[in-house]
Amino acid sequence: MTALIFAGEAVYAIPFHVTRFFRPTVLEVFDLTATELGAAQGIYGVVAMIAYFPGGTLADRFPARKLLAFSLWSTALGGVYMASFPSYIGSIWLWAFFGITTILFFWAALIKATRDWGGSDTQGRAFGLLDGGRGLLAALLASAGVLIFSMTFPEDAATASLQEKQDALFQVIWGYNIVTAMAGVFVWFAIPDIHPSKTNGKEHSHDDTISKHIVAVLRIPAVWMQAVILLCAYVGWKGFEQYSLFAVEAYGMNEVDAAAIVAIGAWLRPVAALGAGMLGDRYSVSRMLALSFLLLLASDLFFAFTTPIAGAAWILLGNILIASTAIFAMRGLYFALFEEARVPVVMTGTAVGLVSVIGYTPDIFVALVAGIMIDANPGVVGHQHFFMFLSAFAAIGLAASFALSLIHI
Repeated sequence: MTALIFAGEAVYAIPFHVTRFFRPTVLEVFDLTATELGAAQGIYGVVAMIAYFPGGTLADRFPARKLLAFSLWSTALGGVYMASFPSYIGSIWLWAFFGITTILFFWAALIKATRDWGGSDTQGRAFGLLDGGRGLLAALLASAGVLIFSMTFPEDAATASLQEKQDALFQVIWGYNIVTAMAGVFVWFAIPDIHPSKTNGKEHSHDDTISKHIVAVLRIPAVWMQAVILLCAYVGWKGFEQYSLFAVEAYGMNEVDAAAIVAIGAWLRPVAALGAGMLGDRYSVSRMLALSFLLLLASDLFFAFTTPIAGAAWILLGNILIASTAIFAMRGLYFALFEEARVPVVMTGTAVGLVSVIGYTPDIFVALVAGIMIDANPGVVGHQHFFMFLSAFAAIGLAASFALSLIHI
């Protein structure tokens, strides 16, 4: 489980941590508009959506150890190119490459291995540990990244030159590259090389693990509801990536303080994910998801309909903490729904592929929508429009979670 936790966060550090915590600097150093960065990350989402389903069938056929290690090492190679600060076209190709390395060979293998570890009665604990552990690692990496960034960034942030900003971001990217490559080594030696066809002591034929699995999974109604819940929860998570830019443009913070305040929110992830997972095992996962969506909806509506007070960091931080609790609780819960949906363990990879094709489509459009809204209405108004957009998905997720809880009462 420790290896899965390290792998599960390290592989996404390069594609997402850099833009999540240092977004204003990334836009300047890469010479991108918010819309262009959103488009590049949208390409990641398109490639990922194509890769999820075949990735699920790969996870049902090949050992997790090999898939995860290869993914981590190839992602680190992409980080080497990222450190050269590619142009807009280069950034599009870079995030397309990340879509292959972090999804096709990685995602379903990670979820399947976690479900196998959790057994039939402690899925909430298993996925809570996975995402809580990933959250702890993310917070540590984010804090280390902010520390490196602040140490190499000039004391007077307002007068920092482009070269000085490039130097600071270069150090952060290479730090993430090293962590990702080392995580691949850890996975290679820590995870058993067990073939996934040997489940519960039974051998499954190629035909059984591909064609029959697809048909069986498509016939489970709760799986489709789970896909909607994942989609709405993931929209909220993608919204979290805009908080640092929101802090700068709406609350008047400098880039270093904005990165720090979002990193503080990230520290809630291990507590929220593990706590929600354990409560999900006791009171049902779908009910805990409904409560999380309710909290997120309240937070999004606050940001959407209140006027920011420049310098009021405590208001910003307080609401970010509420939103972070809800977002990270959902991340520790939504894949634990496979037990409530009664998906056979041997079909987990295929089910993950189906749910993910739908659930992770926000990778395609959320960053792009945010960029368009913010560029069209610079300042507070653009961000308020984006939080209205987030509120709509939180409301849909609340309704879907409540409906699923009624089915399994």
